[in-house]
Amino acid sequence: MIKHVGVGVSACLAVSMNGSHLRIEVSDPDGHRLPTLVRPAGLQEWGRGMALVDGVAARWGVIVRGVSKTTWCELTTDLQSADGHVASEQVAKAEALLGLCGLGERLGRSQPRRLSVKEAAEAATGLIADLLLWLRAHGFDADEALDRAQLLFEVESEAEEVA
Repeated sequence: MIKHVGVGVSACLAVSMNGSHLRIEVSDPDGHRLPTLVRPAGLQEWGRGMALVDGVAARWGVIVRGVSKTTWCELTTDLQSADGHVASEQVAKAEALLGLCGLGERLGRSQPRRLSVKEAAEAATGLIADLLLWLRAHGFDADEALDRAQLLFEVESEAEEVA
């Protein structure tokens, strides 16, 4: 990437789900130099990026917008549906809680829309801090509660990995 757009040139990475595919986008301000699929000869250390993308992606492409571009690819996942990554009961409860707190939607829109994963992570972090403050205000040890929550998280994560 640095060789393509140059050292110090900003680029933006976005990751999202598109149906049951993982979509990866890289945007940069150089809409004139488009990525090309080449087969490098021998031991060349450059020119393999798009060949790697082409080898693992279900599909890929480039969107040119004036002087900038976005190169994207979609990777096949094992998910049966677009929200298949939210199958656990704990994740569903957390998503419902965010919705009840008004954090599962963007405010100020006529049609509410779900938060992006990044926005939801920030909202969840704030909610965790609020819950710890609530515990402390009611005489409970917030650090102990956080330690217990961490332990429970680790146990549940290990159980998911085994399943």
